[in-house]
Amino acid sequence: MLAAIRSFAKSWVAAVLIGLLIVSFAIFGINDVFRGAVGDQVIKAGSRVITSAQFRREYDQYRKELEQQSGQAITPEMAAANGIDRQVLTGLATREAFAEMLNRMGIRPSDKLLVAEIQKIPAFFDPISGRFDRKTFEQRLGENGLRPEDFDRILSDQMAAQHWGSGVGEGLRAPRAYGALAAIYGLESRDVAYFNVTPANVPPVAPPTDAQLTQFMQQNASQLTRPEMRVLTVVRFSPQATAANTPIDQAELQKLYDFRKDTLSQPETRTVVQIPAKDAAAAQQIQARLTRGEAPAAVAKAVGVDAITYENKPRTAIADRRVAEAAFRLPAGQVAQAQGELGLAVIKVVSITPGRAISLDEARPMLEAELRKTAAVQKAYDQAQAYDQAHQAGSDVAAAAQKAGVPSLTVGPVIKQGVDQQGRPVPGLTPQILEQAFSLPAGGESDLVDAGEGEFFAVKVDRVVPPAMPPLAEIRTELARVWTARETASRMEARANELAARVRKGEPLAAVAASAGVSVSQATDLSRQNAGQRQDLSRELMARAFATKPGEVFVTRARDFAFSVGQVGGVRMQPGPVAAMLAEQSRPELASTMFREIAEAAQTAARTKLKVRTDVNRARTAVGMESLAADGKAEKKK
Repeated sequence: MLAAIRSFAKSWVAAVLIGLLIVSFAIFGINDVFRGAVGDQVIKAGSRVITSAQFRREYDQYRKELEQQSGQAITPEMAAANGIDRQVLTGLATREAFAEMLNRMGIRPSDKLLVAEIQKIPAFFDPISGRFDRKTFEQRLGENGLRPEDFDRILSDQMAAQHWGSGVGEGLRAPRAYGALAAIYGLESRDVAYFNVTPANVPPVAPPTDAQLTQFMQQNASQLTRPEMRVLTVVRFSPQATAANTPIDQAELQKLYDFRKDTLSQPETRTVVQIPAKDAAAAQQIQARLTRGEAPAAVAKAVGVDAITYENKPRTAIADRRVAEAAFRLPAGQVAQAQGELGLAVIKVVSITPGRAISLDEARPMLEAELRKTAAVQKAYDQAQAYDQAHQAGSDVAAAAQKAGVPSLTVGPVIKQGVDQQGRPVPGLTPQILEQAFSLPAGGESDLVDAGEGEFFAVKVDRVVPPAMPPLAEIRTELARVWTARETASRMEARANELAARVRKGEPLAAVAASAGVSVSQATDLSRQNAGQRQDLSRELMARAFATKPGEVFVTRARDFAFSVGQVGGVRMQPGPVAAMLAEQSRPELASTMFREIAEAAQTAARTKLKVRTDVNRARTAVGMESLAADGKAEKKK
C-alpha cells in the first residue's frame, strides 16, 4: 500500500492534488487537534474546531511566509488592507471541511500505515544509528510545537487526501473529442495584414503649460503623492560588527580544544555483521559457516533470522553495548560469539577504518572563529546593556549610544518599505527597525529591542514628512515627458480608429494605409505554436489576431510606441497525422484540468454539506485586528 502511495505521489494527479489540497497543509498546517471550549470557535467544520490560539498560529505562519516571498515586513495595517485574515480564514475552513468529509466517507489510513510512514521520515532518524528514533521524533515535533498525536493527525489527513486523489484520478481520461478541440485550437493558423500609426503620422504636441501640468498632477494625485517619510536615528548592536577584531585568548583556546577534542576527532569505525542466535548450538553453527566465508544474509536466512549490518559505524552506533565491545576487540575478518544484553549473537568484523585525532593547529581556525563569535555576542550584549542604562537614566538615543561606545546613524527620509525618495533601498534598516520606527510618533524613541541572534537596536524618529505631492518645479521635466507621451498616444489612437473606420466602410486596407503615408505588412501562417517567435509583433496584436473573426478590422497597441490597424485574412488548420498526434498528446493535460475542477468542486461541496461556520470577528481579534461592525467596516477604538 505504501509503495502504491509513493508511486501515486509522482503522478500528474498527485501534482494537481498537491496544488489544490496539500498546499494548504504547507501554508496552514493541520493543527486542529487542540480543541478549545465551545465558546472559542473561529472555525467549526463538523467535529473539527479551530480556536483563536490555533488561528493566530496559522495566521502568523502564513504572514511570515508572505514576508519571505515579498522581502519586506507586513504590518497589521497592510495585512488588514489586503484581507490576509480573510485569506487564512477561507483556506482553513476549506481545508478542515474537506478533511472532515474524507473522514466521514471512511477514507482514512490504518495505524499500521501511519507508523510505517512515520518511520521512513529522515528527520526522525538518529544521526548515529541512521534508524528511526522515538526521542528524536518527539524532539523534532516539540521544536515545531506539536505532539505525537498532532503529527499523526496531520499525516493521516495528508494520506487520506492522497488515497482520495488516487481513487478519483487514476482512471480519469479526457474524451478524445476534447483532445480534437485542443488540436484544432493549437494548430490553427491565420494571415493578418496590418499597418502602424506612429508619432510621425499625427500632429506634434505642443509643450504643456503650467496649468496643464497642474491639472495633470491633480488627475494623477494618487500616483504622484509621495508616501509618509521619516528621518531616523538608528543604533545597532551587532556581533558581526566586532567579531573580526576580537583578540583570541590562547588559554581559552586551549581550554576549548581540550573540551571539544573528543567530538572533533574522528572515531574508529567498523563494518560489523551481527546475527542473533537462539542458543549456543545455533551460535556454533552460525560461527562455523561465517568462518568458512558464506554470505551473512544466506546464513541468517537459513536459521530463520535477519542479519544486522552496521556499515562503517562507530562503537556507539551498535545498539547492544556488550556486542559493541566484543566487535571492537576483534581484528578485521574475524568471527566470534558475543553474549549481549539483548541475547546471544555471532559477529563478524568485515572492515576497520582507524580513527584520527585532530590537533590543535588543525582545529585552530574553527575554534578561533567560535571564540570570536562568542566574544562578539557578549560584547554586543554588554554594549546594549550600557546603552539601556544610559537611556533609562534620561539620555537620548544618540547620547546613550555615545556612552556605550557605539555610533548612531541618521538615515532618511525613508518610507515604510525601507527605500528613499529615488526608490533605492536604504542600507542598515531591517524590517524590525522599520516596524518600530513607523509605530512611533515624531520625536519618539523606542526601547532597546532584541532582534535575535545576539543583535539589539534602538531607533528614534527625528522628523515625520507627511504624504504630499512634490512641487511642480521639482518634477516638471519628467511630468512634461509623460504628459506629452500620453497626448501623443491619444492622438495616435484616435488616428488609428479613424483609419480603421474607413476600412470597415469598405475601403481597401492598402489604400487607407497609403493615404496615411504608411505601408501594409503581412503576417502569414501565424499560429499559437510559433507566436513566441514573432518578435516584430506585439502581444496585443497577437491576442487580437486570434480573437477576431476573419475579415474584421481591429485597432491595438503595437511595439515601439505605436498603434496597429489590422485585418484578419485566411484561417486554416493543419490536417493529418500532426493533428491526430497533438489531439492524443493533449489528453493528459486536459485530464489534469478536469481533475483540478473535480477537486475544487469537492472542496466546495464539503463546505456546503457540512455548513462550515466561521467567526470573522473572533479571527480578527485573535490576530490583533479590530472587529468589523455590522456594515463590514472596522470599529474604531474608543
